[in-house]
Amino acid sequence: MEKEPFLKHWASLRKGLKLRPKPVRCTHEGSTYAEDGIRITGSKAFVDSVLSRLKDLLVYEGEETRLQVVYKKSTDRESGKTLTSYNCYVQVQRAARSRRRTRGRNKVKA
Repeated sequence: MEKEPFLKHWASLRKGLKLRPKPVRCTHEGSTYAEDGIRITGSKAFVDSVLSRLKDLLVYEGEETRLQVVYKKSTDRESGKTLTSYNCYVQVQRAARSRRRTRGRNKVKA
């Protein structure tokens, strides 16, 4: 989507839409790039300010689903040196033990 249509789309969204991530299968192997997830990069202050607006995702840490998270300093791909910026990734993953539970029990309510 080009920038102008994107900005119109973004501006038209209602505030407070429920977050409804589709959990990554517990048996998933390989890249999760095409799965629902969030990537935040930048200063620690910026990453934390964005995370503070995403607390609704915390309900997904439980028996049925878990949060797959990474929060660390960034590294330069070429030199391998640690940078001053941070990167944070958050995805919801179906918990392995949830497959053994009776359907309908312990479901996450978002």
